[in-house]
Amino acid sequence: MVKTHVSTHELVAGRYRLLDVVHRETNRVSWYGEYVEDTGAARPCLVTRIGLPADQGEEKARQAADRVLGMSETMARLCPGRIAAVVDAVEEAGSLWTVTEWIDGLPLGQLMAQKGAFSPARTAAIGLQLLDVLEAAHGEGITHGELSPGQVFLRSQGPLVLTGFGLTGATLAPRVAAPSYASPEQARDERIGPAADLWALGAILYTMVEGRPPYRDRDRPESTLKGVDRLPLRAPLRAGPLTSTVQGLLRKDSRERLTRTVVRQSLTRVLDEDPHAGLPTPRLRRVCAAARHVGPQWSGRAMAAGTALAVVTVAFAALVVTHQLPDPDDTSAGGTQARPSASAPAPDEDAGDRGSPTPSPTPTTPPPPTAASPAAPARPSASASPDASPSATATALPQGFRVYRAPEGFSVALPAGWKRLETARGADHAYRVTFGASGDPRTLAVTYSESAGPDPVAVWRDDVEPNLRKDDGFRRIGAIRATTYLGYKAADMEWVVDVDGGQERTFGRGFLLGGHRSFSLRWTTPAEDWDTQADRQALDTFLKTFRPGSAA
Repeated sequence: MVKTHVSTHELVAGRYRLLDVVHRETNRVSWYGEYVEDTGAARPCLVTRIGLPADQGEEKARQAADRVLGMSETMARLCPGRIAAVVDAVEEAGSLWTVTEWIDGLPLGQLMAQKGAFSPARTAAIGLQLLDVLEAAHGEGITHGELSPGQVFLRSQGPLVLTGFGLTGATLAPRVAAPSYASPEQARDERIGPAADLWALGAILYTMVEGRPPYRDRDRPESTLKGVDRLPLRAPLRAGPLTSTVQGLLRKDSRERLTRTVVRQSLTRVLDEDPHAGLPTPRLRRVCAAARHVGPQWSGRAMAAGTALAVVTVAFAALVVTHQLPDPDDTSAGGTQARPSASAPAPDEDAGDRGSPTPSPTPTTPPPPTAASPAAPARPSASASPDASPSATATALPQGFRVYRAPEGFSVALPAGWKRLETARGADHAYRVTFGASGDPRTLAVTYSESAGPDPVAVWRDDVEPNLRKDDGFRRIGAIRATTYLGYKAADMEWVVDVDGGQERTFGRGFLLGGHRSFSLRWTTPAEDWDTQADRQALDTFLKTFRPGSAA
């Protein structure tokens, strides 16, 4: 199993820094990371850690790394633009670490955890793209064998991207990770072929429409695999026109599963009945078009004394495409805890394993953003790297915090009693929302702009700091630090000012992904309270839970 803690003070293989957890499955954790070059420069990448069996041995581990690299190269030739190229694979501390090129999207597993069930037509559209890649692989005698929602990345533009080829057969285990998506023949540790991938495709389709996998993860992978092999399939309740396709793919006997041709016909028929379900509305298309400018393409000046960096992230666009963002004009979106899906109540946790189709009478509330979204860095300092420990992302918010969804299109968890104190709007859709509570001297300001420059450090230094120097007693603390936040280019700055005979200290983080758009977060608190547990917890929670798009 993957260990519960990974120190970010030491680089993986001496060259990869872990930043934000993007997704985790049983025995696998993926991080947004940086490749740290000898010059000190850093390039973004995706780093995945997979626990190897204890009896694997170093030689087998090296062979596994070579297999992953070779298979990635082969699949990249077969499906250009559909496969995330593996640039490095190493064995370290009993784990296999794979490093892929940067993927400008979000894992399907993360989106499902945030959104809940997808519509049958949207599920069919994603399923057809997956089928394209599988057909290309199967035509060359290649079986993925590790297909799961964590291996499927949805992008704002272009086809989905698939990872994980080469893992099957690279270890002695029947399934390296995500055992709830293993086929029955894998669960029995039998030889597998393309039919195993079709089972996994069926399990992914099932999860998208039902909101949970057909077989739940148990306390141990062996128990999960036993359930996959022996327990009956829970009848899908929300699959609608996809019901027969899902059930046909999830037949225990691999010889009885639907063929790729039949699956393609079935998915195409569902999509033809609702041809626009997989496409954004005109308003959403405009947002997605803005996200095409991937990378630092900023120009112009930031909004005076506060509009540090702005971003339309691919994560934002991916959430838009999957209809997870609220309408900016819908003021009912704010101030609530994570809401249950508008679809039917989720079935009982064990109902599928018993074969019962009876739903639970109580809707299941999706987890807050911290449960499935990339974990944010720990409290910043001038010397420490952000903490990417999986334990840093709790499955529940700290006591008293609740997720606030702003009608402007962002979400963040706030302490009990906090609300919007002030909203300031500027030109070109720029705005700043300040949060706080009566009698609480602390505040959080969220600023959005569409006129940020190309270098986040320069924006703080040249656009923001000159205005801050007008404040009494302004003093910057340390250097302005370049970093990565949610996988994107960012910078941090800290400073103090004199206020009413005392001092206030502020931490600011700004981040971007082109389009001249940016967000910045400013946490301000009395300087004397800076290191209190309550203040540390508040800042950590803001950074972990802030998302440019709603997690509802």
